[in-house]
Amino acid sequence: MTRIFSGVKPTGHLTLGNYLGAVRRWVQEDQQRADALFSIVDLHALTVEHDPARVRRLSRQAATLLLAAGLDPARCTLFVQSHVDEHARLSYLLECTATDGEMRRMVQYKEKAGRERDRGGSVRLSLLTYPVLMAADILAYETDEVPVGDDQVQHVELTRDLAVRFNQRYGHTFTVPKATHPAVGARVMNLQEPTSKMGKSDDSGPGIVYLLDEPDVVRRKVMRAVTDSGRDVVYDRDERPGLANLLEVLAACGGAADPAEVAKGYASYGALKRDVAEAVVELLRPLRERHAELVADPAYVDGVLRDGADRARAIARPVVDRAYRAMGLLPAG
Repeated sequence: MTRIFSGVKPTGHLTLGNYLGAVRRWVQEDQQRADALFSIVDLHALTVEHDPARVRRLSRQAATLLLAAGLDPARCTLFVQSHVDEHARLSYLLECTATDGEMRRMVQYKEKAGRERDRGGSVRLSLLTYPVLMAADILAYETDEVPVGDDQVQHVELTRDLAVRFNQRYGHTFTVPKATHPAVGARVMNLQEPTSKMGKSDDSGPGIVYLLDEPDVVRRKVMRAVTDSGRDVVYDRDERPGLANLLEVLAACGGAADPAEVAKGYASYGALKRDVAEAVVELLRPLRERHAELVADPAYVDGVLRDGADRARAIARPVVDRAYRAMGLLPAG
């Protein structure tokens, strides 16, 4: 059976972009057809200045939201990254396989390091090396497919390169994975800055729809979304990104394949925005209701994460032990 691994970083509240770009696919497709592992990758949240209590709170919230969205512990493995030591164990071996140049060419490193320097802060070494930890996340589980957004494809390519290089140097050890991503809704953009991704770590709250936003808050954010100077409703991602973003969201909410076809049903921006707002509200309603139920039963969530870590560890430990032996390290005991 195909094995899938993907993760979500607890650096902010999960958004509509996270749901349409990844989580819904995990629920409706990936856990149904594959041996799927999904992780709260909390170690990645430590690469920048952070509040420890907030990381813990967001880690639990993310796990609860993933369960509320429909991840089924009977069908998939849901766990917290730091609960499985093999991630950190393998990461060092892969650091000994990667090169400094590869790390510094990572687009996200350049962007995030630039923002840190612009704020007068220092750049942590872990920000440079975290793509190697991401590679360890994937390779520890003999992963075949990694469902990711467009901005993470480069990291999966690095993972492939490291797997191939390790296998060539030390003998076949790792499965070489491939990136997969949906065509519609894969990259929901900020409603106020439609050329920027709707990221959960951003500060511009008015442009971000969070999964736990109240319905009236969702409606207000959508109705205030930036559009374009034109009057007709047409789909053009390059020339009219604000309008294109709304059409893509509506298409993704309704399961339509072509935002250009969706555009043909509208003669005004106002009508489109109203329909987008209601579509998003209805999409998130059952998720918010289930989240409230799970928050009232924290022991259940704890049990899911504990069992998930046990299952993940049982898969990863033999793979990482094999990598240690292949690289020349003396077995313990």
